[in-house]
Amino acid sequence: MTAPTDAEHAPNVARMYDYFLGGCHNFAADRAAAEKILEIFPDTGIAAQANRHFLRRAVRHAAEQGIRQFLDIGAGLPTQGNVHEIVRQVAPDSRVVYVDHDPVAVAYAKRLLPTDDRTVVVRADLRRPDELLAHPDVRAAVDLGRPVAVLLVAVLHFVTDAEDPYAAVARLRDATVPGSQLVLSHLTMDGAPPLPAQQGQAVYRRSSAPLVPRTHADVLRFLDGYDLVEPGLVPVAEWRPDGEPQERISHGYGGVGVRR
Repeated sequence: MTAPTDAEHAPNVARMYDYFLGGCHNFAADRAAAEKILEIFPDTGIAAQANRHFLRRAVRHAAEQGIRQFLDIGAGLPTQGNVHEIVRQVAPDSRVVYVDHDPVAVAYAKRLLPTDDRTVVVRADLRRPDELLAHPDVRAAVDLGRPVAVLLVAVLHFVTDAEDPYAAVARLRDATVPGSQLVLSHLTMDGAPPLPAQQGQAVYRRSSAPLVPRTHADVLRFLDGYDLVEPGLVPVAEWRPDGEPQERISHGYGGVGVRR
């Protein structure tokens, strides 16, 4: 990457995640913050890979169930095995819209992802779902009269309770038709010792977004109005393992729901 701009001097959660995944789209500030997290939770890189593998299995499942539209909100930086690459192995005509509110992530996505009418990159904010849904590029790519898979993978734990993430997810749900799917993963500290959890959150408070782990019950609330696909809301590594390398370490829950 080139020298950082002013906006890139502070740690950025998307670039930290890229570092955990072994990517190269990160700066010194991101690496330093990520290394602090690895000092506290040394298996974070493995857990990030497990989350990424969950995403791939879940979107493949959605495509196999006939979904041909994918709205990936909080997509972050492109990495190996992007959503469009996975779903088009099943259905080459699928449309994928990558959404992020971070200007750096959006800029890199536009540079690195295909520039065709089936792959769209949009800057919009999960916390303002009506604006997101009304974005002209989203409206052009996604027909909300047909089933769509909404992907909220490792993003909701960067939205505070004060920003009402439950209302945002409910708005996205209500905008989709029955048969649509919600693919969700979310960080938890269930079972984690309190002190390391507090230390990890302190690192993220100095980054581009705070970290808001939630309990199993709190994460399950996001799936209100959906019928859970088996095996339900489980540690991400345990959601339908299918032969991919299965890291048994999960720092979060993952699940897929079908809109009633």
